[in-house]
Amino acid sequence: MSDQEHLLRRLGMRDVEQSLAKGAERLVIEMDNRPDLVNVRGAIQGGLVATLIDIAAGRLAGDVAGCDVTTADMNVHFLAPIIDGPARAEATVVRAGRRLIVTAVDVFDAGRDRLAARATLTFAVLAPR
Repeated sequence: MSDQEHLLRRLGMRDVEQSLAKGAERLVIEMDNRPDLVNVRGAIQGGLVATLIDIAAGRLAGDVAGCDVTTADMNVHFLAPIIDGPARAEATVVRAGRRLIVTAVDVFDAGRDRLAARATLTFAVLAPR
């Protein structure tokens, strides 16, 4: 890879909370609402919200599985714009099996304490390389 910083790092995502206790698996990450990340209406662009969701859920699923996972399915309901921010993604495990892990992610406009998106994702557990 070149000297350029990775895209995900440039988005400014940061961990807020992580718990891997059995039955309470949870990861919370945030991303600020910055002028370079918003649409013409001043809200965080929807594709970036989907990326935040995928990153939060994927990291949690990988930690729970103890190995690499890949997104097999993702369903996002966009409910409200994220105007104030930061965007706070709260990922939880719905069910963890040997081959598939199902997660749920709620995304809030933390500045307005408003639910902005709700998603479910399924991850396939990959065999070790």
